[in-house]
Order: sequence, then structure tokens, then C-alpha cells
Amino acid sequence: MAKTAADGCWVGFDLGGTKMLAQVYDNSLKLVGKDRKKTKPASDVSAGVARIVETIREALADAQIDASRLSGIGIGCPGPCDMEKGVMTAPPNLAWGDVEIGKVLTKEFGCPTAVINDVDSGMYGEYRFGAAKDAFCALGVFPGTGIGGGCIYRGEILRGHNITAMEIGHCQVVYNGPLCGCGQRGCLESVASRTAIAANAARAALRGDAPHLFEKAGTDLANIRSGALAESIKEGDKAVEVIVEEAARLIGLAVSTTINLLAADVVVLGGGLVEAMSDLFVTNVDKAARKRVMPPFKNAFKVVPAALGDDATAMGAAAWAQHVLADS
Repeated sequence: MAKTAADGCWVGFDLGGTKMLAQVYDNSLKLVGKDRKKTKPASDVSAGVARIVETIREALADAQIDASRLSGIGIGCPGPCDMEKGVMTAPPNLAWGDVEIGKVLTKEFGCPTAVINDVDSGMYGEYRFGAAKDAFCALGVFPGTGIGGGCIYRGEILRGHNITAMEIGHCQVVYNGPLCGCGQRGCLESVASRTAIAANAARAALRGDAPHLFEKAGTDLANIRSGALAESIKEGDKAVEVIVEEAARLIGLAVSTTINLLAADVVVLGGGLVEAMSDLFVTNVDKAARKRVMPPFKNAFKVVPAALGDDATAMGAAAWAQHVLADS
């Protein structure tokens, strides 16, 4: 039985490809403790799950709260999830296969667990506390290694029967375009993710069209991160700016299709890439989306940057857990 008394606490967990973050909240969703670790994606599933459990325990220790006071846990995971069964479905970049993480955490901590997609979780955080607060239909697009999407519709996560939805990164935007990690060609994330932008920027640097980027980061994709791209543009590498503008235009194209389908009134752009170049992304996504939507929608939405930063997924996971588990 979940605890709904004022002394009940909630854990929000953000499982990323490179880091994991556990945050402990009181019943009014005030942050009272946290812990962060590297994910170590190359580790096997048992070691990875043990690391998740350890991170939660250390967050509880930081909050000076015993696990017996937990009302529930919410965990935001990369890729599609079975929300009914609490299963991560072969999370990308982790090579763990399917993981019954909900069952594991419930057994470890003696409280119910809500398992959701990480972008859905971040968007629920933005809907409750941030850039999309109280929106009727809020769409989130988060470009990074890939491109994640999430949607909050009338206060609930938009989802399928037993799986998460809104994989906007796999909308085709370029006919017969580059091969995507999913096996299809021309997906949005194959041409507009940070990974794709960095690859195009490296080619520009190699050609001599981005001298500042070449000097500071070279052509090694590991060095061409969001900050390096933003600095390159600031220092006058016009070729890099054009590459980013084109990526934003393609994101806007996918956003326009989603607006035509769902009539979203708020579009939230998030992630490190957007944080580093907020104005450039927001302006160009807005311009492309507004140009392509049906006339009734042209003035019916706004495009905004995310407001919660790194806390969005953990905060949203805790809030979602409270929303769906408080009366369980």
C-alpha cells in the first residue's frame, strides 16, 4: 500500500546513457536529497541494475530518510517502455536487453514503481513545473545522441496500449536519407541529432569551412560537443551555423506534422544542444513549423526552451509516480 500521509516521500530517477540521477522529494515534491553516478553502459544488466539501486540508497542517505518512508519510485528510462509491466524495452546505448526494472525496485524498496520513457518524464516535469505548465497539449523534442520526443495531453502522458509513444526522432524527413540506428533511412535523428550535426560540422572543419572549430576541437566527433558547436558559431564559423539551422528546420518539419495531428499548444525544445544554442534552435524550429502547419494552427502554438535543465527527468518521474501511485 502506498503511503499518502504528509511524511511520505518519492524518488525520481533519471537513467541516461552516461549518467544516472536519483532525487528524493517530500510529499509536496520539495527536493530533499540526491545522488548522481556514471551509468557505465558497457556493464552487464545485473551490475547496471545494482548501480541504480545503490544510487537510490545513497540519495535516501543524503536526504536522511529511511526507505520505509517511500511512497513510490518513478524512473525515466531511454527508449520505449512497457508502462503496464514496468519493463525497459532494450534501452538504447545500454545493451541490457529487456529489464523488469519496476519489479526489481519494488522488491528492493517495498513500494510501487512507475516506469516511463525519459523524455515523457522530462516533459511531465515541464508540464507540472516548467516551460509547459498547465498546457492542454505539450510536445517535447530533445535532440542529443538521438532525438527523443514526448507528449503530455490533458495532463496525462500520451502513450500506446502497453508501450510509450512519440518517437518523433524516427519520423522520416529525408527520402532515402542516411541510415538510422533503427534500420530505416532518413529518420529525423539521422540528420538532426547532435551526433548528425557533429558529423557534418567535422566535415566542414576538414574542408576548411569551419576554421575555429578545427582549431579548438579538430575533427574528432568525441570533441565536437554542444559547447564546441556553440563557440564555433559565436566565433564566426558560418558553415556550422548553417548546419545547425538546417537541423532545426528539419526538426520544425517533424514538429509541424505532429501539430497537425495533435494541435499541440506548446512545443518544448530541450537537452544540452538546445541549451547551448537556445535562440538559434527556437527561432528556426518555430519558423519551419509555422510555415508548414495548416492555417488554423499557425497562431495556435508557441515554441519555447525547456526550463528545468538536468532536473527535469527526475523531477517529472517523481511527480508522475505521485500522480499514478498515490492511491494504489
